[in-house]
Parts: sequence; structure tokens; C-alpha cells
Amino acid sequence: MKVLLASAEALPFAKVGGLADVVGSLPGALRRLGVDARVMLPGYGFIDHAQFGVERLLSFEFSHRLGVSNVTLYAVAHDGIPFYLMQSAPYFGSEGEVYSQWNWDMERFIFFNQATMAALHQLDEAAGWFPDVVHANDWHTALLPFMIRAHGGDEWARLASVISIHNVAYQGEHAGGFLWNAGIAGRHHGDLVGLGLTNNLLGIGIAYSDLVSTVSPRYADEIQYPYAGYALAPLIARRAADMRGILNGLDIDSWDPATDAALVSNYDACDFPTARPPNKRRLQSYARLPLRGDVALVGIVSRLAAQKGFDLALPALRNVMGARDMQLVILGTGEPEIEGAFWQLDQDFGDKARAFLQFDAELARQIYAGCDIFLMPSHFEPCGMGQMMAMRYGALPLVRETGGLADTVVNYDNTEAEAGTGFVFQWQESQAVEGTLHWALDVFEGRQRAWQRMQARSMKIDFSWRKSAGEYLAMYEQALEKRSVAAAKE
Repeated sequence: MKVLLASAEALPFAKVGGLADVVGSLPGALRRLGVDARVMLPGYGFIDHAQFGVERLLSFEFSHRLGVSNVTLYAVAHDGIPFYLMQSAPYFGSEGEVYSQWNWDMERFIFFNQATMAALHQLDEAAGWFPDVVHANDWHTALLPFMIRAHGGDEWARLASVISIHNVAYQGEHAGGFLWNAGIAGRHHGDLVGLGLTNNLLGIGIAYSDLVSTVSPRYADEIQYPYAGYALAPLIARRAADMRGILNGLDIDSWDPATDAALVSNYDACDFPTARPPNKRRLQSYARLPLRGDVALVGIVSRLAAQKGFDLALPALRNVMGARDMQLVILGTGEPEIEGAFWQLDQDFGDKARAFLQFDAELARQIYAGCDIFLMPSHFEPCGMGQMMAMRYGALPLVRETGGLADTVVNYDNTEAEAGTGFVFQWQESQAVEGTLHWALDVFEGRQRAWQRMQARSMKIDFSWRKSAGEYLAMYEQALEKRSVAAAKE
């Protein structure tokens, strides 16, 4: 089976969020299952071709409503995965960031969809490679299912399409004028017309794809309701039978405390009680906090955004730090108001809190390995990777019961830890965070045997892509079968 994943982000070339982690690692897991999985990505100007060994593959002229564009397709095999990087001035090739202004992003990602369709022709003619399935990801590539269905010819009629929703909050709405300017045909799908979604890019992808997936089972249910799915909730609910909730995986070779070079002391699920503590001491030293093993260290590694629930956490942290022993280390950047609030915690509780308002991949790993509690109080979380990384490194997550957090963290049973991998609260209230944090601190201080049982259990969980890749393969097979039946009727 041949599968092309189209995306705006993919590690190691371009990353803003979790989308890059998925598209960068899923194809490798699929290839280990015998799938010829490849990735189509914009050839951003900041990608260092020499560093990655990127080479020019082919060039072609692409005629579209706005003119004729010269498109160059570059190719590179990274960790055995073929990547195609597309450049075409002025859309892609000179920029210093993945995303720009909303109106320009609309124009250039619509072009990326159009040029990807043309590039499939070119790959077929030049290399004899044409996919069986096109896997679109988020709104940036969501036009592909529609354009495939609008294309004539038997080969295209048999081409199946799926779309993955990584975060339904970003939909590419109000695209009508940009679609008209680009010469995109009218979208006359009954559900889109009836729900007023003909100009919503993600909605278009959901309506026209053969199957739809999202990044956790719980989130697949949540987005069928307006509180999580917003304007797309009715459309997603209508496609419930075609929806698959597939939990993201981790690159367990990269995220392995037994081999991670960023740690001062490596460890595994057997020796962590003695081998993990040096990492906590190192983190405390780096953060200029007292070197104490008897006090719980709470870690945060996150984009500092409203979605992440820090409006709930900040008052709770301030109250708890004022009332009892604990330490806090924050790493992240984001909304100025949230950054400022964490900086103020640093200033007000200098002997207990330290805020690193920056991006630092090595420090992130040291926080996972050094903290005792990993705080992730999200209002919504499609999947979440931080809680998985924390558990793999022996930190117990404190999370809200939502999306992928609910699917991956089992609440402590409040006894001898016959069950549990963390601490879970439900209500979107600061008091819920505060009460749960007090509970976690009580367990850390008074039930170390139960704490260590949860650590060992968490570290042994298989968060690899193996299971998830098998579910994606099953989805592709179902999409192909569905497409074959539909093509026979057309």
C-alpha cells in the first residue's frame, strides 16, 4: 500500500505543535508494517538543505487561476522516510517561520493543496509512484479530499482520502474569497451547504474524505458536541460512523530515560528509585532551588496558552505555594498575559518557583526526568504528548479529565496504588486544581510506596507507535474498500 501524508509540519524539518511530532514519526511506524508511506511538506526557507542532504528531484510549471507558478520538488530520506519538500515563489521557499499572517497563510496553503495535486501527476510520470491513499492533516491540507473527488479519471476515482483532526479549534474558516480567487470549484456537498460550512477548509476535508480520524478516542467523541467541536460539531456528528479516534504514539527510542543524553543519570522502570533522584537534584540546582528530595517538585513544559488551563492553575499554584512546601519549574512561551503571571510567581516565590520563558528542548527532558508531578490542567487536549513523556520518565501527571489526557492517565485509587498513573480532576475550576494538587502532595509526602508503584506502572506503559500505526493501517484499508465500492457506482 502506498500512502502520502500531506502536512504543514513534520519533524525534523518544521515544528510548531504536536502535528509535527505525528507526521514526523507515524510514517516510520507505517513503513515497518510494510506501508510505503511518504510525506509532502512545504519547502520552507528556513529548512537547511545541506544539513539534511535535501536534493532537487524535479521541477514543473503549474498553471492556475492566478497565473503560472514554477514549482520545484525536493526529496530527502530521513530515518528511512521519503520526504518531498515543495518550493514555489512567492508561496514557499524564503520564509523564516512556518506560519505567517492569516490572509497570507490562507492563500499559500490553498496553493499548496493545488500544487500537491499537480505534483502527484509529476511523481507518477517521473518516478512511477502514485498513492493509494492521501492522508490530509488539519485545515492546511484539507482541500485535498475535495480536489481528489472533483478530479476526473479512473486512477483518481480509486484514490482514497482520509483526514486527521489534530486540533479542531483551528479550522481555516472564512476561506470563500481565497478559494474563489484560486479557482477552486464550488463545494456543493449537502452537509456543507446545509450547515453553512462551504467556506470552512477543515469542514470541506471532513465532508469529502472517505474516513476521518482524530488523535484520541475521547476527543473523537467530544468534538461531536459544540463545546469541543465548535461550528463543525454537527458535521462531525453526522460522520460519526466514519470517525476513528487513534491515540498518538511516542518515538520511544528518542524518549527513553535509559539512554537520554540530556540526563545526568539514566534509569529505567527497575532502578529509578535510586537512579532517578540525581536528575531532580540537577534540575533544582539549575533552577536555583533548594536541593531537597523530600519536597515535591511540580513541572510544567507547555505552550502557555488559554487552552492549556493555566487560568485555572495559576491561582491554585499561588495558594498552594503560600500554604505548604513544594517547588515549581515552568518552561514555555506563549500568551503574554500567562507568561507574565508565571514570571510573577517566580518573583513572589523565588525560593520555590522558577520560570524559564523560552524554548529549550534539553531542559524539557530534564524537567520530565527531574520533576515529581507534571501539571497539565488543559481545558481541552486532543491527545497531548507531555503527559506521555512525563510518565515515560517517571513523573506522575496531574491532569483534567479531557481528550487524550482522559485516555492516557488513570486516576490514583487513593489506597496502595493497585490502580493509577496520576491524579485527575474533572471540573474546570481553580478549586479543582488546588484540591487535586494538595492531594498529590499528600500522597508524595505520606505514601511513597504507592507513589513508586505508580511511577513503575507509568514507565512500563507502551506508548510506542506500534499499536497506533496498526490502527491507521486498518483505517487506510477501510478507506480503500469504501472508495472501491463508491468508484464502482460512479
